[in-house]
Amino acid sequence: MTVGLLFWRSASADPVVGQQNQSKTATAASTNTVATAATKQRTIITKNLQNYLKQVTADGDASVSFYSLAATNNSAAATTKNQLVYGDGKINVESNATTSETPASTYKLFIAAYLFHLRQSGQFSWTSANRSGFYQMIVNSSNDFPLSIRAEYGTASINAFIKSQGWTSPVFRNEEATSTTSQSLRALLQNLAAGTGAFSNAQDQQYLLSLMKKQIYRAGIPAGVATVDQGATVADKVGFLDDVNNDAAIVTTSTGQRYILVIMTHGHNQATLDFSRIKAIAARVQQIVYGTNAGTELKNYSAD
Repeated sequence: MTVGLLFWRSASADPVVGQQNQSKTATAASTNTVATAATKQRTIITKNLQNYLKQVTADGDASVSFYSLAATNNSAAATTKNQLVYGDGKINVESNATTSETPASTYKLFIAAYLFHLRQSGQFSWTSANRSGFYQMIVNSSNDFPLSIRAEYGTASINAFIKSQGWTSPVFRNEEATSTTSQSLRALLQNLAAGTGAFSNAQDQQYLLSLMKKQIYRAGIPAGVATVDQGATVADKVGFLDDVNNDAAIVTTSTGQRYILVIMTHGHNQATLDFSRIKAIAARVQQIVYGTNAGTELKNYSAD
């Protein structure tokens, strides 16, 4: 009688399975290496940005908030490696950001949010007249339309809405837009960029962003970013009153990186519409976070 011997091989002894396991191990190791490098780069960028913003806000005459957003879809920046460094909220640095500042015309972003909120509940609709007024409010920073909205709906109602969003309130007292923070403006712009909250109507969201890209006062953040990245686009709203000059922006770099930057300034003997300090800060922030050598070494920075 012939005795048959039964032989078997374990999966690890199978050359095909073994190669697959080795490939998975190599891929996991490569992924870990990329993630570790991204964490290191992001840590250095964050520390450099913290150091710089601490310098420019040291005298209390400036407030700055920075928040990284996810890259635009299918852009050069929308790679796993880049998003491990710069993805939504991965770099979130502020300095003096909860200090109440005079908003000047950046308050008009709160008016826009309030109107979009009313539109969602059927209490406001677009007409040719209010479209024209809204356009002038954002593009030319005209005051007639927002003043008419405050008169019609009441300061208390607008402040209550702002408070309900978790933004610093009250913004308005009597006839004046008296206070807000760079942190609140940054939080509003986060909602706008994401199309959430008051900005969840995509048409209204895109309409506001399109007007912010057209607004005529471009000497602040747009000019500063352009000195480093000429292909960047900036959707922003400025404010200016006496020695106050502010700028609140959503920036898209030429490679598709996106971020929020809010800079509020006063003092320094600056005149109305003197955005030179904002321009200098915006340029340095762009360089620190997205420059060619961003995140390669820790640096010390002096204030602009």
